[in-house]
Amino acid sequence: KSILLISLAACSAPLSGAGTDTYHLVWSEEFNEINSADSPAWTIVEGNGCPSACGFGNNERQTYTSEHKNLRTEGGALIIEAHKNETYTSAKITSQKLPGWTYGKISVRAKLPKGVGTWPAIWMLPDDSKHGSWPKSGEIDIMEYLGDAPTVVMEHVGFNEGHVHGTVHTEAYNHKIGTQKGGDIFLPSATNTFHTYTITWTDQTIFWLIDGQQYFRFDKQASDTTAEWPFDNPFHLILNLAIGGDWGGIEGVDEKAFPARFEIDWVKVCCAYSGHSR
Repeated sequence: KSILLISLAACSAPLSGAGTDTYHLVWSEEFNEINSADSPAWTIVEGNGCPSACGFGNNERQTYTSEHKNLRTEGGALIIEAHKNETYTSAKITSQKLPGWTYGKISVRAKLPKGVGTWPAIWMLPDDSKHGSWPKSGEIDIMEYLGDAPTVVMEHVGFNEGHVHGTVHTEAYNHKIGTQKGGDIFLPSATNTFHTYTITWTDQTIFWLIDGQQYFRFDKQASDTTAEWPFDNPFHLILNLAIGGDWGGIEGVDEKAFPARFEIDWVKVCCAYSGHSR
């Protein structure tokens, strides 16, 4: 692949409905290698969230590890692979070694895993809990996907087979109280083909796009406080593959889905020439 061409495409391609700002690349990751000891950007999360938040607050079933079977680079891509033996193991990394970004365009090219009960996510949390603990300081979910099951009819509210989701969580808008703000789009090729998942984030609006096409936006209102819009501070990126949980496991977990493979080709972070940088 051409790193230069990919970088330019991720930062400069027209974005339907998301404005006409020109962006410049400020950071990228091609995943030629990742190592828990010397990665300049990535922190590898290990464990099951205990004791502070067992199941990571969502009753998820996996334990995150740094083992090669769960986390590795392969052919210029990051592989996060979930396995089932006596327990479920998977992987999660964060960009917390880097200073976070406030506003900009964040793009991740990925191919999603198959199987009911798999829950891949590309998301962001604040570097500092300036407005208080979750959800007061905000969360931006760039991409979440509930593993597909083509032969099963899904009827649960909130479970949209084959749909990619983009969401924000704040004190006023979050899933714990059923007020979260988000959108979704049917993407039947999500598990077979790489797609580019993007947000463009300004001081007034966050847009969600797939392959440059907008499917959701969240706007700051004139009357908003930090309870509605806490998105004026640095955030870092998180990539993970969860198993089960309150949302990811709403239809159970398909034991035949493992190993389940989440592939991330690259990450690009860009800032608008006329906008804000980190």
